[in-house]
Amino acid sequence: MFDSERWGEIWQTLSRNKLRSFLTMFGVFWGIFMLVVMLGMGKGLQNAVLGGFEGFATNSCFIWTMPTTKPYAGFRQGRFFSFDNEDIGIIRRNVPGIAICSPQLQLGGWQGGNNVSYNGRIGAFSIYGSEPEVIQVEAVRLPQGRFLNKSDLLEERKVAVIGKDVVAQLFQKEDPMGKYIRINGVYFQVVGVTAKKSSAQMGDNPDAKIYVPFTTFQKAFNSLNRVHWFTIVAEPGVDVAEVEKKIRQLMARKHKVDPEDKSAFGSWNMQQFYMMMNGLFIGIAGLSWFVGVFSLIAGCIGIGNIMLVSIKERTKEIGIRRSLGATPGNITGQIIQEALTLIFVAGYFGLLAGVGVLEAIRSFAEGDFLKDPSVNIVVALVAFIVLLVFGLLAGLLPAMRALRIKAVDALRAE
Repeated sequence: MFDSERWGEIWQTLSRNKLRSFLTMFGVFWGIFMLVVMLGMGKGLQNAVLGGFEGFATNSCFIWTMPTTKPYAGFRQGRFFSFDNEDIGIIRRNVPGIAICSPQLQLGGWQGGNNVSYNGRIGAFSIYGSEPEVIQVEAVRLPQGRFLNKSDLLEERKVAVIGKDVVAQLFQKEDPMGKYIRINGVYFQVVGVTAKKSSAQMGDNPDAKIYVPFTTFQKAFNSLNRVHWFTIVAEPGVDVAEVEKKIRQLMARKHKVDPEDKSAFGSWNMQQFYMMMNGLFIGIAGLSWFVGVFSLIAGCIGIGNIMLVSIKERTKEIGIRRSLGATPGNITGQIIQEALTLIFVAGYFGLLAGVGVLEAIRSFAEGDFLKDPSVNIVVALVAFIVLLVFGLLAGLLPAMRALRIKAVDALRAE
């Protein structure tokens, strides 16, 4: 391996045909370059999309009621019904595997904007009636003040936790803590400020939300004995889809809905969505490996073909070396070493160029849809090892071809 004379011979062989050597190496360079870039870009996209789930409880689901599509128990098709306060206790007592069951109310309906005022300034924001546990589900943090607590619920306090966009629009540079905002003619004292944890958004903009106690909301905004939807979080190791199924069955019996009426309840399963996105990125990584590895194989085949051509050109040289006592190991070792040299140099610069491109992209083009595009060092080493294995195989066939050359026939070759 460290024979200086052998390395000198390899250099002479490669330098005699510079263009051929360069083009042969370029195939391998391009294969590992594309593999690194595709894996890195796929990782960057995955970080951006799945990073949007930061702070969200991914084993959660949301369930609400919809008009029935089938007649049942004397009720007509198209009947409207709603969850009520009694359902809260029924679900909590009768459905196992639930970590959080949080009833929710929203003023004005889905994505409804409501006029909120302070000191002559007015803005339109989403108003939510919530329980304290909801902060464990939504991707928000508390840079200032506190969130809702049990005492707020029990005492039906008129307090509010507002998003940072609400602060910017209504209070501007004024400290909102302890101030009173007016929502539909009702005054609420600000006790906390929320801000979203990531750039991703599920539903309404978290920074434009206002949370008030669930019990206070019901009385202040004439929503007595109503629940618009439930936020459900399953216990660790429990499939939230099974919990959702049990809740649907339980609520169908309670509200006299046909058990086969799948459209009577609307739902959105965060866990299924997360797993679907995760599976998509596994597929992207697999496709990247598939394309990249076959590109490397193509490059290595090219090197194997060039080595065969080189051996044919050096038939007489090989015959002389055999006649002077060169062992099969010497001949085989040099051929394989030449192939591995081409592979190693091309692979190294391809890997270096790929990492350089990813670093440039991360510096200048990173955004909401691309975050930290990079390749794990273990992945890079695996790719390089795969490349060297293919290089070894690419050198074996020419080496076997060289060993079949008889010294007497080689000396007669022109």
